[in-house]
Amino acid sequence: MSITTPVAAGNRADASPPPTNSGLVLVNYGKSVLVEDDSGCLYRCVARRNLRQIVSGDRVRWEAVGTQEGVIVAIEPRRTVLQRADSSDRTRVLAANIDQILIVAAPQPAHDVFLIDRYLVAAELAGATPLLVVNKSDLLDSWAADASTDDLRAYADIGYGILIMSARLNTGIDKLAQALVNRTSILVGQSGVGKSSLINCLLPERDILIGKLSDASGKGCHTTTTTTLYHLPHGGDLIDSPGVRDFRLGETAPADLARGFREFRPYLGLCRFQDCRHLSEPGCAIKEAMREGVISERRLASYTQLASGSTRI
Repeated sequence: MSITTPVAAGNRADASPPPTNSGLVLVNYGKSVLVEDDSGCLYRCVARRNLRQIVSGDRVRWEAVGTQEGVIVAIEPRRTVLQRADSSDRTRVLAANIDQILIVAAPQPAHDVFLIDRYLVAAELAGATPLLVVNKSDLLDSWAADASTDDLRAYADIGYGILIMSARLNTGIDKLAQALVNRTSILVGQSGVGKSSLINCLLPERDILIGKLSDASGKGCHTTTTTTLYHLPHGGDLIDSPGVRDFRLGETAPADLARGFREFRPYLGLCRFQDCRHLSEPGCAIKEAMREGVISERRLASYTQLASGSTRI
């Protein structure tokens, strides 16, 4: 007969780790993260200190530690990320696992095509589909003829999708909703273009949803100023990120920046010099394409501004 000494469960060498659950991050409040499990229940979680920044759209593994509470122990691999540089030039991830970036513009206030170009480059490099959404169409006499939209229409010439709508008149919203089905999308755009109005059209019960998220946070947190993922009533997810009005790419390798301009791609590798930056080098295929009218002078100027570092990008 053998005698064994009992071992405390916490000291067993073969003790199994606590089971983990899969979840979707809806909003990160800083000290706590709101996670939705696969059945749609919400949990207020904290993250282990060794984890990188957690953002809306992340898929995570988490352990339950109490009623509607948990600890995030791992971040699952991300398919895509949208990131930007902050005021200290540090790279910050805004959202993860996005399929589509909706860039909102309008006739008023006057749109900033250089800002739109930065969004487009970020989308191209992230592997997400960019879609240009022109709101306030009620301020246009004609989309096809109005001179104020010439530079926006030029984006269609290089293959970007464009949707025309008016949140005020509720026209074109159905097409936008259809473009969001079965995708995770994020809305970006300069201040005053009607982004919030579009979100209210897509999410008529947004205030109720905000209340539910606030209650689940346990601290009365408000999501109107925090990047938040919402489930759309007709399918798909929408991330509202109020902090992306002032968008900078930060440090980007010249080769990556050139790839971010999709109309440049057929000419990359055709320059006289392999390390051509498409600025002042002789024998540049990109500049030759511009002279032939294949690449627009304005888009090349936008690339030059970014590549030369003449402004904080």
